[in-house]
Formats: sequence, structure tokens, C-alpha cells
Amino acid sequence: MYPNDGFRELDRQECLRLLGQAPIGRIVHTRHALPAVLPVNFCLDRDGAVLLRTCAASELARAVDATVVAFEADAIDPDRHSGWSVVVTGRADVVRDPAERQRLSCDGPRSWVPSPEEVFVRIRPELVTGRELVGGRTLYGVDLGR
Repeated sequence: MYPNDGFRELDRQECLRLLGQAPIGRIVHTRHALPAVLPVNFCLDRDGAVLLRTCAASELARAVDATVVAFEADAIDPDRHSGWSVVVTGRADVVRDPAERQRLSCDGPRSWVPSPEEVFVRIRPELVTGRELVGGRTLYGVDLGR
């Protein structure tokens, strides 16, 4: 972000609160040495970690396990020229602990495309950033309603 660009920087707690309200996000990882972006449903764990549920045999589970990824979610109101965006960057790991998998089976996200064998992916939030644009005027004084 640049000073006076019309956006308000969000602190970590605001970011996690907003992230907890979003039903869909995007995981950004590396695929064949190129950036790959995939929309996913998710939830936040008690510690603020992002949790995904996917097929154990999926390319996603293999691609992100034990790697650093980014995760982004947002909410936009184009009519009011407002919205927010949050990015979580951190290490992703497939959850292997049986007790943790059992807990997440009850508390974790539900798969939109269930498969016979599913895994949970946890993204630990090492860097959490976000920004918000409130409809109206930018810090430059430009009226966004026109």
C-alpha cells in the first residue's frame, strides 16, 4: 500500500475477523514453477490458521504440503465502491495427527465435493495483511460516487 492511496490498512485482528466471515478464498501456490490460484471454501481454526479440506489424492494436497503459500479472501461491493481484502502467508501442511484429524472432521470445513478419502490442509498465518476501501472519498479527495 502507498500512503494516501484511499485504502485503510487493517490490523491482524481485523483481518482475521473479516476472514472468518468469508465463505470462499483463493489459495496461491506454485505449480510447475509458476503461480497457481485456486478458489476454495475454508474456515479458520481456533488459532487463526486457515483450514482447507480436499481429496487426499488431489494435486492441491500434494502441491502445498510443507510449502509456503498465500491465501486471499475478500468482499467487494461494486455499487458502493467499498470492500476489503485479506492475505495470509504461511506454511501449509497436510494434517497427519489422527486426533487432530478427528477433531477437524467435526470442527473443520465441509468439502463441497466430498471424496472417499479427504485430508485437511492447515495454513499457519505467519504474515497477515489486509486493506479496506470505504465508499465515498479517497484520501486524495476524489469522489468515488461519480
